Amino acid sequence: MFTGIVQGVASVAAITDRPGLRSFTLQFPPGFCAGLEIGASVACDGVCLTVTALHAGAERADFDVMQQSLALTSLAGLQQGSRLNVERAARDGAEIGGHPLSGHVDFMGEIAEIRRPENNHVLRIAVPARWMRYIFAKGYIAINGASLTVAEAHREPGQPGWFEVWLIPETLRMTTFGEKGVGSGLNIEIERQTQVFVDTVREAIEERLGPLLPALEQLLAQQGQSLLDMAPPRAEKR
Repeated sequence: MFTGIVQGVASVAAITDRPGLRSFTLQFPPGFCAGLEIGASVACDGVCLTVTALHAGAERADFDVMQQSLALTSLAGLQQGSRLNVERAARDGAEIGGHPLSGHVDFMGEIAEIRRPENNHVLRIAVPARWMRYIFAKGYIAINGASLTVAEAHREPGQPGWFEVWLIPETLRMTTFGEKGVGSGLNIEIERQTQVFVDTVREAIEERLGPLLPALEQLLAQQGQSLLDMAPPRAEKR
C-alpha cells in the first residue's frame, strides 16, 4: 500500500527491452534507497513496481514491467532521462497523509487544459466516459501516484468528461506535474471506497428495475442526469 504522498522524483538511467518485458534502471534521490531490498515495492508514477536488482552505492534500482502494464500506463513512453514521481511502500503505522493507494492504475487521463492563477497550477484532465462515474468534486483521486482532491468534475451521461485539480507550489516542487503540458498522459487510480459505493448503488438499481433500467437511463440522460443522482449523498470526508 502507498499513501499518495510523493517522496521524490527519480530519473530513468537505462532501459532494456526483452521479449515480453521492459526493464528500467531508475536513479533515485539521495537516501531514497536506504533499507530498500530486492522484492520491495515502489510506486513509480503511481504504478506499483517490484525491485529486481539494487546497484550498491549508486542510489539505483532495477524494475521489470510486463507488456500489459506498459499498454495501460504512461511507463511505455518513458525514455532515458525521463523523470517520474516515486514513493516507497508504506510501513505499518505510517501516517496516511493522502489516501490509501494500491498502485494499480485504472486508466490514463490526458491533460486538456492548464491554467496558472497566482501561486496555483490548475490541471483539467480529460476522462473516458466509463470512469467519470467514480469522480466527484471534493473526492480523492491519485494522479501519477500523488493523492489529490478533485476541485471540480464535469460529466454528461455516456460522454467523456473532465475534472480539475489545483496544485500548490510545494506539490509542484516535489513532483513532475510542473513539467507536464497539454496532451500529456497521466496515470489515474480512482479512490476504492468511491468505486465500491458507486458500483453497489448501480447493482442495487439494476436488480430492482431489471428490464426497465435502459428506459430509465435514457430518460435521465435527456434531463442531464444519471442513476447516481438518485442515490443518497455520502457523508463528507474529514
